[in-house]
Amino acid sequence: GGGGMKIYIDTADVNEVKTLVSYLPIAGVTTNPTIAAKSAVKMDVVLPQLREALGHDGLLFAQVISNDAAEMIEEAKRLHGYVDNLIVKIPVNKEGLKAIKALKGTNIRTLGTAVYNATQGLLAGLAGAEFVAPYVNRIDMLSGNGIQTVQSLAKLLALHAPHCKVFGASFKNNQQVLDCLQVGCECVTIPADLAFKMLDNPAVDAAVEQFQSDWKAAYGRLDI
Repeated sequence: GGGGMKIYIDTADVNEVKTLVSYLPIAGVTTNPTIAAKSAVKMDVVLPQLREALGHDGLLFAQVISNDAAEMIEEAKRLHGYVDNLIVKIPVNKEGLKAIKALKGTNIRTLGTAVYNATQGLLAGLAGAEFVAPYVNRIDMLSGNGIQTVQSLAKLLALHAPHCKVFGASFKNNQQVLDCLQVGCECVTIPADLAFKMLDNPAVDAAVEQFQSDWKAAYGRLDI
């Protein structure tokens, strides 16, 4: 793939996005119905706000909520109309695959979400999804192996649907994120609290403090 790995933030909180964008190389923001419901702001309002916080070249992701392919397609069109650079998330079930396939020839880009096994992800890629999102931690909780699923999926897509990227989602700690990236996953979306944990490193703070105190002891002040 081109351009290396990409980090996305899984949130609908505009202030979290504003803060994290100033520290991290963030490629975009992913939302889902649960996350959007937490913000209690309607999608036609929150998506433009997220777009502004993110800047115009980042990707935004929003999800359909219907169970019926025809309605999913309608919802996809509506979401796509709210902001530019939007990718529509569609759960990979029977109706979802039908919707992804129908949207393939249009200008609406899709991500196949709620992927629990490699077969599901491969089918979404073959149907025309540009990304597929395996739920790493949820697979682990269902006694599967999340990282192994990501690895199989990355291989299968590279061979059979090379236009489609694995988009790792559902993480409970940063080790899962790193493991995911090590097995060929190009994009990950991480919850804001994990992103803040990545930034927070007490050992580094302690080292910097030591450097400063040594410098001050030698030179009497903290300038270079």
